[in-house]
Parts: sequence; C-alpha cells; structure tokens
Amino acid sequence: MSDGDDQHERKRGTGARFVYDTLREEILSLALQPGEPIDEIGLADRLSMSRTPIREALVRLAGDGLVAMLPNRSTVVSQIDFPNLHHFFDAMTLMYRVTTRLAAQFHDADDLDALNVRQDAFAKAVLDGDTAGMIQLNRDFHVAIAEAGRNPYYLQLFSRLLDEGRRILRLYYYPTFEPRLPHPYIQEHAAIIAAIAARDVDTCDLLAKEHADKIVQQIRTMMARDLRQDLIL
Repeated sequence: MSDGDDQHERKRGTGARFVYDTLREEILSLALQPGEPIDEIGLADRLSMSRTPIREALVRLAGDGLVAMLPNRSTVVSQIDFPNLHHFFDAMTLMYRVTTRLAAQFHDADDLDALNVRQDAFAKAVLDGDTAGMIQLNRDFHVAIAEAGRNPYYLQLFSRLLDEGRRILRLYYYPTFEPRLPHPYIQEHAAIIAAIAARDVDTCDLLAKEHADKIVQQIRTMMARDLRQDLIL
C-alpha cells in the first residue's frame, strides 16, 4: 500500500476502529443477520483492509456480545438469546430506572441541552414515519440520560442492552403509528426530561419504569403475533 493510500485510509477511520464501527452498525441494523457467518477474507477485500485489523475488530465485537468466535476459527453474528429474553427485560427495566434516577441527581445544564436535542431528533423521526430512525434515536436519548447519571459502569451496561434492543426491535417492529404530533412516545420522553430537570428522583423512577414496561410489553406482543402467524396453516 502506498503512503497516499495509507493516508487515505487514516482519513476515513482506518484500521480496527473503522472495521469495528462498520460491522457494529451492520449487525445492529440487521444488514448482517443473527447467525450469519462473517467472511474475513471477503470483508478485508470489501473494506480494503488487511486481516489484522479485521481480527482485532472481531475480538472487540465478541467482547460486546455481537459476534461469536467459534472453535474452528470461524466467526458468526451472535444469535438473539430468545429463551433467556426475560433476563434481558429485567436488566433493561432496571437500567432504565437506575440511570434516570441518577440523571435527576447529577445532571447539569449541558445534559439537559443534549436531551432536548435528541428528543427533537426523535420527534422528527416519529413525524417522518422513520422506523429505523426512531429505534436509533430512542437508543441515543436513553444513552444521554445514562451519561447525565455520571456512572460509567451503568452507561456501558445500558448501552449494550439498548444495542441488543435495537436488534430485537428491527427484527419485529412493524409500526402502525400515525406520523403526527403529539405522540405518546414523545410525550413520555418529554415527561422524563421534565422530571430530570426538576431533580424529582421518585417521579423519574416511576416514569422510567412505566416507559420500560411499555417497551417490554410491545416486544412481547410483537413476538407473540409473529408466532401466531407462523402457526397459521
């Protein structure tokens, strides 16, 4: 590779970080499906990378739980653990509550600005009927709440849970909402922002739990509906 080519790669985000970001988005958007094998040679050709950054990125993705590196040295996109999904729901609900409570205690003005920016972006996606955008921006909104809570361990765990939630929602979510304002999702977010701004910890806890419970119920309903469709003869 020439010096010019090497500089071009660095400008676009070269190496393991570039591969990681690319694969991570393809996995979370379901461009790469659960269980799909990852062809390292083909990936290296597609991204114009050597095998070394490819392997480094895959090791990091395995640490995130997004890929599984098998004993025969092949790598596949991690399956969604449906039999243990109730554990995922429990952890997700707890993180919604904990991070929102902490945000009420420790946020500053910049955090509120960030929440309002992400809320506006989410509202626009709802109004546009942009399902993929809604799923991504809902994740970003709740990550911003976790950031305002000032606990890096909760932030890391919650981000991982929200990313797994993105895969589940992209797999099952066929929305029937009307592209209009106000919308219940937007109103719930607005109420959470107001409670955080007021430093009302108890209300934050209640709102976060109700919000999480609705999401969990929505996923369960969608899964049950798809199961019924599969059983139709």
